Amino acid sequence: MRNRILIIDDEEHVRQMMRLALETSGYEIGEAKDGFEGLSVYGDGSAWNAVVLDQRMPGMDGLETLQKLRAVSPGARIIMATAYASIELAVDAMKLGATDFVRKPMTPEVLRNAVAAAVAKKIVAPAVSEDSSAAIVEPPGVVKTITLNGFSILDQGDEKSKVPNERRFLVVGPEGNREEVLVLIDKEPVGYVERMTRRRLPPESSFWTEQARDLLSDYLWSEGKTPAAGKLTVKDFNPDKLPIAERWKED
Repeated sequence: MRNRILIIDDEEHVRQMMRLALETSGYEIGEAKDGFEGLSVYGDGSAWNAVVLDQRMPGMDGLETLQKLRAVSPGARIIMATAYASIELAVDAMKLGATDFVRKPMTPEVLRNAVAAAVAKKIVAPAVSEDSSAAIVEPPGVVKTITLNGFSILDQGDEKSKVPNERRFLVVGPEGNREEVLVLIDKEPVGYVERMTRRRLPPESSFWTEQARDLLSDYLWSEGKTPAAGKLTVKDFNPDKLPIAERWKED
């Protein structure tokens, strides 16, 4: 039996693009033009293996639709798609139970990868899993991974390297392949934060662990692939984050 995917998006040409991209991979597709129609078509969820859900729609937006879909089917695999997104919005969507987050406009490959990854994931109801180490999808309200374009950054508890200016992350690809990515912390942003805040946040600080994770998330979000040679460098610092640096407390 073919996997059935429901596309909820208010733009007809976007739905058509997604339909064509997924039908060529053997999926059976259903469509809805807004959140209200999407809920009606979705029913109790038993007929659908995954949902691709637009974030910005008239009437009921994507996050509200996501909440209602998850209320009907707590284990629903829902991929949020939007052109107006940030990592913060992705985190909010994950807390509400989204399986993945993809950026519009997307290539057919990115869409197919995200859908394949979502369909392959074990459904975890909002309860403690017997095998939590094997589950990537988390109950609503708990975000231990951030998933973007079909890639997941696993929270391994301690991504710090023995080298102060290095962070190592494990990224799971759309097909389940795992790749370690090294993120280096350049001395320039460390020095900039110290000059501007007049406090020392050395490279081994957990503050830079978060900056490294954000950089990797942004890369997966914008590029839809892991970095070449598995390496990135934090070279710049966004001045808007200086208030966070000023208030940062170590764990």
